[in-house]
Order: sequence, then structure tokens, then C-alpha cells
Amino acid sequence: MQLDSGAVAEGRITRVTDFGAFIQFENGETGLVHISQIAHSFVRNIHDHVHEGDTVEVKVLGRDERGRLDLSIKELLEEPEEVPRPRAIGRQSPQFEAKLRSFMRDAKERTTAGPGPAKKPSAKRKK
Repeated sequence: MQLDSGAVAEGRITRVTDFGAFIQFENGETGLVHISQIAHSFVRNIHDHVHEGDTVEVKVLGRDERGRLDLSIKELLEEPEEVPRPRAIGRQSPQFEAKLRSFMRDAKERTTAGPGPAKKPSAKRKK
């Protein structure tokens, strides 16, 4: 079985890492599905999507300069109507924002005021 760019093939996941999953095919070749090619949504933990020993269908995206297979599971999945985005952080309380503005104003004044009066080093007392 020839695995050329655009081919769809079934393989077994032999290893899962933080950056992707290694797939082995019947002909003995192995390729990598990068974590960004697992699903259309953001994949925080690859172990939530694939597991060692799973059989998956993948699309061959091509080969890198060293001849290694570049694979995708995502390319075979139906694209959702709208890709979910990470939830935005809500506004802070008005009291917090007032304190933050005050802090930033004071910090700016301290940094633009220049150096203060020079202090003499204190003499240490001898016992």
C-alpha cells in the first residue's frame, strides 16, 4: 500500500505524546498526527481524544524533508459550523479596577519623577 499525499488510510496508534500521536500502518510505515491535526477545536490534552492501541482513519498530508509521514485526523472530520473559541475572562469588580488604576498612576509617577535625594550610607555601630 503506497501512502501518498491525499491518501486516506487506517492505522493503529502506537504512541501518544504531548505533541501528537504516532500511527503505524499495515505496511510497517509510521507517521505522526500533530496535536493541531487531532480535532477542529483546541486540544488541551491529547489523551482526551486518542489512546494508544486505538485504530484511526487518517489522511496523509504529505512527507517532510526526511520522508516522514505527516498525518491528519481533523481533515477527515466534518468541520463544525463555528469553531468554539476559548471563553473570555469577565470584567473585574469596579473596586479592583479602581485600585489597579491608582497603582498604575502611582507607579508611573514614581518612575517619571527621577531619582530621589541621595541617602548617606548608615554607619555601622561597633560593639
